Amino acid sequence: MGTSLPRSVALLTLLLCLFLPCHGKLSTKFYAKSCPSVAAIVRSVMEQAVAKEPRMGASIIRLFFHDCFVNGCDASILLDDTSTFTGEKNAGANANSVRGYEVIDAIKTQVEAACKGTVSCADIVALASRDAVDLLGGPTWNVQLGRKDSRAASQSAANANLPGPGSGAASLVAAFAAKGLSARDMTALSGAHTVGRARCLFFRGRIYTDQNVNATFAAARQQTCPQSGGDGNLAPFDDQTPDAFDNAYYTNLMAQRGLLHSDQELFNGGPQDALVRKYSGNARMFATDFAKAMVKMGGLAPAAGTPTEVRFNCRKVN
Repeated sequence: MGTSLPRSVALLTLLLCLFLPCHGKLSTKFYAKSCPSVAAIVRSVMEQAVAKEPRMGASIIRLFFHDCFVNGCDASILLDDTSTFTGEKNAGANANSVRGYEVIDAIKTQVEAACKGTVSCADIVALASRDAVDLLGGPTWNVQLGRKDSRAASQSAANANLPGPGSGAASLVAAFAAKGLSARDMTALSGAHTVGRARCLFFRGRIYTDQNVNATFAAARQQTCPQSGGDGNLAPFDDQTPDAFDNAYYTNLMAQRGLLHSDQELFNGGPQDALVRKYSGNARMFATDFAKAMVKMGGLAPAAGTPTEVRFNCRKVN
């Protein structure tokens, strides 16, 4: 009789955690006992993926950002559309653009084999993005773990929350502030554009109509991005060191060589100019601020009452 109450309470808690978010505090040691090999598994798959295609590192970083900015870091971006909801994969900022889903699937398969039903897809994305930055030569950090996966996704939420490539400085600051991220966090996180590629569709306006663009840079980009057609043609965000996670992004901005309109807005006579100058001249400061901002962004949680779980397959709810 004396033990029945604790058992019933434990059972009730377990049942609630299957359907409601259990917002336990994130911890770097969350899987220390339940799945101690998870970090090594993620690292192994990421090493292979980045060795095969360095651009994949940038794609995984972007996947993390686009997940966290829509209802928190809950792996909602990984869900395929169903009869009951239209997911985030085909939102304006994601369609034919976000990639790396297969890499996350490969990691999840190995993690499930080692620790069935234990590690969330959201935590896998968080770990993979940290490894992506590190493998491309950037900083590393201890990843806070213990997230849960959402049981739904929303294309409209993605369209409403993800800043677009044509965003101005004020709207960028506001979009990040709405997530509890400072203007400094925003400027540091934008430095992820030191790696990766963008589609012509997203920078056409920048190279043909913006006034604050280096003429030689614009002419070079116009060679592969015509005024009409070629929407999917790619160009590197940083054409100096396109696959190295360094601070060249900020040097480029100071030379008016930002690829997206939203990139150049960080150095356009506004309040972020001073920080861009600092990051351009101090790689260590950028690396430190970027790592801190990634941890902070990684702490964005789904709204209270959001049904969550640990998915067995990252593309669909259990």
